[in-house]
Amino acid sequence: MEVMNFLNEITSRHPEAISFGPGRPYEGLFKAERIGDYLDAYTHHLRDDLGRTPAEVRTLLFQYGRTNGQIHHLVARTLHNDEGIQAHPESLVVTVGCQEGMFITLRALFARPSDVLLVPSPCYIGITGAARLLNIETAPVPEGEDGIDPEALRRTVAALRAAGKRPRALYVIPDFSNPTGIRMTLPARHRLLELAEDEDLLLLEDNPYGFFTRSTGTHRPTLKALDTRRRVIYLGSFAKTCFPGARVGYVVADQHVRAPDGRQTLLAEELSKVKSMVTVNTPALSQAVIGGMLITHGFRLREANDEAAGFYRQNLDVLLDCLDHLLPASRRQQAGIRWNAPEGGFFLTLTLPIPADNALLERSARDHGVIWTPMSYFYPDGGGRHQMRLSLSSLTRDQVTEGAHRLVSLLERNCR
Repeated sequence: MEVMNFLNEITSRHPEAISFGPGRPYEGLFKAERIGDYLDAYTHHLRDDLGRTPAEVRTLLFQYGRTNGQIHHLVARTLHNDEGIQAHPESLVVTVGCQEGMFITLRALFARPSDVLLVPSPCYIGITGAARLLNIETAPVPEGEDGIDPEALRRTVAALRAAGKRPRALYVIPDFSNPTGIRMTLPARHRLLELAEDEDLLLLEDNPYGFFTRSTGTHRPTLKALDTRRRVIYLGSFAKTCFPGARVGYVVADQHVRAPDGRQTLLAEELSKVKSMVTVNTPALSQAVIGGMLITHGFRLREANDEAAGFYRQNLDVLLDCLDHLLPASRRQQAGIRWNAPEGGFFLTLTLPIPADNALLERSARDHGVIWTPMSYFYPDGGGRHQMRLSLSSLTRDQVTEGAHRLVSLLERNCR
């Protein structure tokens, strides 16, 4: 919360600055006039496909709804088409954004004081923030070029168990992770699933950016699509692929659990019990709009996101080309500056020979008119002091170009 407050305050004091800070989608891709079309499509679906009466349609749109969600069957069809995930509709819980999905999953799984959540380092602050609110201990595991370092994961698990603790689950973003932009290779995904089985770990797979690759034909299966032993709980969101204002996400929790009375049920049912005490249900109108989008696009969001994927791909290419042109290899090596070249997504990481801290960010916004995010915010173990995260998703191509020039001006003045 302190991090967000500081970034918001910097932005409010320097409104003219170009910001590589927010990881939100580009607003120019949204068409407000389509919202009515999506509502109509969903209403027709209720009436014509499901045979609902006018009174039932009214209730489904205006009243409190099913705790697990109303569009679970539509989401399941879309997951099958886009990701090859075989999920029964009853194994889904439709949530108020992915953040609620994280919260209720953690609350359901982490029952003992000795339970520990494993997280990558660096890590998306949404999951570590949720764990902190729930008083769940987290243990960082270093990332390598292919994501989580498997040997470091084994060592961390062994050390925790030796200390009398129970490593319960590992949170991971396999595709273009926030904040680094790292993408796991296919062999790395298989290794992680094998390791989860060997170490009796659940994997919490978060996949907001999987559609947005830099080149076509490079789709890799999700961990959940490869999961044959129900080790993966899949966290999804329509914030990046549809629109964030709807605040609709979902959890695929098809694991079987045993209730205190001995009855077997799905983990999704247990999550819905937690959800009923948090948000009661996900707003029916938000679900209707998202459901209408899924219907309109034939339950194939990957194809529907072609324009958005092209936009983000172009922005990433522009940013990488600008940095390479403005700071040629010999020049940046001499200065001690480097960056990664992600295969897609919204983010990249830039490493400096000096601290990329709040003081540098202040000077950057004030003197150079460019904002970014210190990577130290994302390290639960205190790393990343010399790195910054650059997000390219909310800017136009011209803004990316101008922002890169301003950023290089900052680097040339301070990295000598």
